[in-house]
Formats: sequence, structure tokens, C-alpha cells
Amino acid sequence: MTRAAGLRSDERDRIRYAWRLLSVVCLASLMTGINVSSLNIALPAIVDGLDAGPVAASWILLSFQLTHVTLMIFFGRLADVLGRRTMYLTGVAVFSAASLLAGAAPDVGLLIACRVAQATGAAMLIANSAALVTAAFPRRLLGQGLGFYMASFSLAQMLGPTVGGLVTTELGWRWTLLLNVPVGVVCLLWGLRVMERVPRSGEPLRLDPAGNVLVVLGLGGLLVALSQGGTTGWTDPVVIAGVVAFVVALPVFLIVELRVPFPVVDVHLFREPVVGVGVLAGFLGTMSRFAVVLLMGLYFQAVQGDTPSEAGLKVLPLAVASIVSSPGAGTVLRWVRARTMAAAASSVSLAGLVLLLVVIDVDTPYPLLITAVVVIGLGSGAFIPANSTAMLQDVPPDRLGITNAVRLMAQSSGVVVSTAVTLTLISLPLPAALRGHVLDGSIARVEPAALDGLITGFRWAFGLMAVMAALCVLTSLVGRRTTRDVPGPATAVTDVEG
Repeated sequence: MTRAAGLRSDERDRIRYAWRLLSVVCLASLMTGINVSSLNIALPAIVDGLDAGPVAASWILLSFQLTHVTLMIFFGRLADVLGRRTMYLTGVAVFSAASLLAGAAPDVGLLIACRVAQATGAAMLIANSAALVTAAFPRRLLGQGLGFYMASFSLAQMLGPTVGGLVTTELGWRWTLLLNVPVGVVCLLWGLRVMERVPRSGEPLRLDPAGNVLVVLGLGGLLVALSQGGTTGWTDPVVIAGVVAFVVALPVFLIVELRVPFPVVDVHLFREPVVGVGVLAGFLGTMSRFAVVLLMGLYFQAVQGDTPSEAGLKVLPLAVASIVSSPGAGTVLRWVRARTMAAAASSVSLAGLVLLLVVIDVDTPYPLLITAVVVIGLGSGAFIPANSTAMLQDVPPDRLGITNAVRLMAQSSGVVVSTAVTLTLISLPLPAALRGHVLDGSIARVEPAALDGLITGFRWAFGLMAVMAALCVLTSLVGRRTTRDVPGPATAVTDVEG
């Protein structure tokens, strides 16, 4: 009886620590998530304030995303060797300091450099967040823990556009970056107090510099081509060079990763169908939904002439829907197979995207638009914890960091490609001279007659996103045949140790 009581006491202590750790992770997720979603709304004001051209305007977002993707696996591996606590808290400090510098940047070039530094800190955080949560929570509570963790991003989506829009309108766009600083300081102090020191693995640090360089060349080349092709033309030498870099780097990257002893991406992970399906579904799911806030924020400002604060409030229901469905999905995962939930959630997002594609126009009533956006948010909020749980619940503890980093790299690649493609598509039907006025939100004032062409571009973008959502549904359905996951009570026997 005493021994059983001791075990129950140890379990209670572990659960208590898991929830305290989750509070640190969620606070940091709020900080980084607000950074992303607030800049999606503030982008026209930033472009106008710094007099940035269309290519530079795109790279205010893309520089962060490319750096984030490139460093994700690196920091996931480094944390497995050096310790997740040290890596995580360092990331908080770097992100906070970079936000302070970005808020004071005098020109777009320095702002982009600060965004790269921000992304470095964010990669340290995000590469380890889900791994920390997964290691801390007992298996029977893992779905709930991941659900609340993902809900913090939904909350950031809710606060980011609204707070970012209001702050941009009332105080100026610089304060959308400076707001990260006090949040980061609180997160750092709380993390120092709460997070336990975990012994290092003792494994020697082995890096893959060739793999990292190939990721930058390949993905960077693709982004340069996508972001610049619509402005300078697809036959521009820089665009052609970007395409060639991507086409050459991709197969070389795969060959290198199969041969080096410590690859940046362990290709052998994909021999496990659960991981392969999860990575592909995560990429497709992110491609299909991430750019909705960005595009709708631009739509309300560029097409309907709203201020940043008005646009932020108008996209708010999407995040509300996500924050409702994300923890709800985490609870349902105790009884429903994770891959089944992922397929259902993707189907909901697909329905919302199809509706948005059908109804969007220059003068579409707001209730119609927001109905579609809410449906997308409901599906998005439920998909992420379902797909993450399906991938991570059976991963050995010593592989959590690298597997989670691969998952996040796929999702982050979806983010960066989706951003580049959709920003190009929405302006592609317009004359080259007018494309710069889309991102600064002034096209309705400069050339009202061009709005019909801009709506065509929005339809192209949402059409592509709907195709990605349909492929995500199919991938998740196929994954039901390969995954070993079962409802929560059947997997509650074995805990995941960190």
C-alpha cells in the first residue's frame, strides 16, 4: 500500500510538473505566434513606412520563415545532445533581443537582418516545444497536453492580428515588434524557475554542414524564384538561377543525407510509415491553411480599404474557431484514432476553402466571408494536435527531438512555400507597375479598376490552397492503414519519459 501510494505521489508530482512546463512552452508559443500573425496584418504599414519594394516586402516575411526552416533540424539535434532546457531558454533570450533591435530598424535591409535573428531564436524554441511536452506528459494525457500547446498558437493567432492591428493603427508598426520584449523577459524568468535540468545524453555533437547549406540553397532558390518571378518576370536571370539552384540542390541533398552519418534530415525516419504520412500531411495541411490570415488581412486592407485595426478585428473569428477546436480535439483524441481525427479536420478546412473560393469578390458581404474563415479555423485547430499525436506518441524518447524537428521542418516548409506562392499569385493578374501597391494596401486608391484582377489573384491562391487541403485529406485517409495508433485508454499503459 505504501509503495502504491508512493507511485501515485510520484505520478501526481510528474503531472504537476508537466502542466507547469506547459505554461512556459505556451507563453513562448504566444510570443512567437503573435510575432508572426501581427506582422501579417502590419505588413502594409511596414512596407509603406520603410518604402520597401515588392520583393523586399515579401522577404520581410520570407527571411524569417526560411531561416526558421533551415535551422529547425539543427537545433532539434543540438538539443538532443546539449539539453532542451538550455536550448529553449537561449532561444527565448535571442528572440527577445532580436525583437528589440527589429523595432528600431531604420531601413528594410536591417529589418530583414533582425528578422533572421528573430527566426534563429524561434527555431531554438519551436524545435523543442512539442518534444518537451511529449516527454513531460504521461501517455494518457499527451493528447490533452499537445492540444493545449497547439491552442496557444491559436490564441496567438487570435491576439496577433487584433493587437497588431490596433497597435499599428494607434502607435505605429514598430510596436508590433517591441511588444515581444516584455513577454520574452517574463517567459525567460519563469522558465529559469520552472524547467528542470535534464542530464545531457553524452552523445558527441555531429553536424551536417553540407546538408544545411543544401537546404539554404535549394529552398532559398525556390523562394527567390517565387517571390521575384511575378515582379521581374520568369525569364529574369535571378529567377532562373533560383529555379536551377532548387532543382540541383534537391537530389544532391537526398544523396548526401543518405550517406552522411549524422544527417540534417534522417531520411531513414521515413521508412516508418507513421512518420512519412505525418510529415506529408503536415506539409500539405500547412500549405492549405497558413496563408488565410495573411491573405484576408491584405484583402480587407487592399480591397475594402480597412485600417490595420479593422482588418485585425475582421480576421479574429478564425483564431477563435481554432482555439475552440484545438483543445477539444486533444480531448477527443483520448477515444478516437489520431489519423481519423486528422482526416476529418482536413475535410472541414477543405469545405471552408471551397466556400471562400466561391464567394470572395470585391463587395462580398462580411458574414459570408467570415463563415468560410470560421470553418477553416475549426478544421485547422483540430488538425495540428491530431497529426502531431499520430506521429509522436510511439517515438522512442531518444528520437523525440529529431522526429519532432522533422515534423516541424515539414510544416515550416509548408508555411514558407505557401507564403511565397500566395503572395505571388494574388498580384500575378495585375500589371507589373501595380503589384507593389498590393502589399502596401494602396491599390484601391491608386487604381480602383484593378481590383477585379486582384480578386482573380485571390481566387487562384485560394484554389491552390483547396487543392492542398484535398491532398491532405487523402494522405490522412491513407495513413489510417499504416498507423498503429489507437484510442487513448489503450495507450495509457506506457508513459513517455523525457
